[in-house]
Amino acid sequence: MNDPSSPPSLKELAFKTPEGLLATGFGLGLSPRAPGTVGTLLGIPLAMASFYLQPLAAALLLVGCFFVGVHVCEQTSRRLGVHDHGGIVWDEVVGYMIAVLGYPPTLFWLGLGFVLFRLFDIWKPWPIGLLDRKVGGGLGIMLDDVIAGVYAWLCLQGVVGYLLHAQGGA
Repeated sequence: MNDPSSPPSLKELAFKTPEGLLATGFGLGLSPRAPGTVGTLLGIPLAMASFYLQPLAAALLLVGCFFVGVHVCEQTSRRLGVHDHGGIVWDEVVGYMIAVLGYPPTLFWLGLGFVLFRLFDIWKPWPIGLLDRKVGGGLGIMLDDVIAGVYAWLCLQGVVGYLLHAQGGA
């Protein structure tokens, strides 16, 4: 058992607190390799489910996931004593959901959205890297992934435009 004065491990938080369980993507963030990528996988069924909702309900689900994420990421990082621990992956889940928002739940769109989202999340082009470094707490943990999701979504819009143009539809 850990020293009571030391912070708990991520594994302890993941399986002993509701915030830790959600922040780690139901334990996916405990992956010893690429926890952010593994954790993003939880976004796939959530994104697929949101496709079948009315647009307003899908938007409300996404907004709710964001605000819940701010809370659970803040609580988990505070208990760990580490800002944006790699095993905190709820931010990746929400970022990915943004990336594929409104796209059909096909292997092509889900897969391309996954790759683009992970690319922007890892690369952290401006202002993602700046937000990652400068904004603290749960909001900071969530915000850089939200912007990475928006960048991925915009790239997917470019793919849509290209495909329409290639088919003579635009």
